[in-house]
Amino acid sequence: MSDFSLCGGLPPEICEQLSAEEQIIKIRLEKRRFGREVTIIEGINEKEFDLKKLASELKSRLATGGTAKNGRIELQGDHRHRVKKILVELGFPEENITIIG
Repeated sequence: MSDFSLCGGLPPEICEQLSAEEQIIKIRLEKRRFGREVTIIEGINEKEFDLKKLASELKSRLATGGTAKNGRIELQGDHRHRVKKILVELGFPEENITIIG
């Protein structure tokens, strides 16, 4: 018998696309001390996607600082709409990305 992956034996690229389509991503803005704004990205499964690598990609494309911790990505500044555009370019479906606030 052959070894089946979590996607029932589908090729890895199709499995990766299916897992991206299952994500429900929320992007919101949070105010911190001294009036600083932080863009929070939640809902990306840590087990299926490397959050640190994704955060690094977003930080370099947005020319901002940030981090990936506690299952979410935090970026300095208000980048809600630009983050959504970049996530769509990276293969996440636009219907599953919600901007809150």
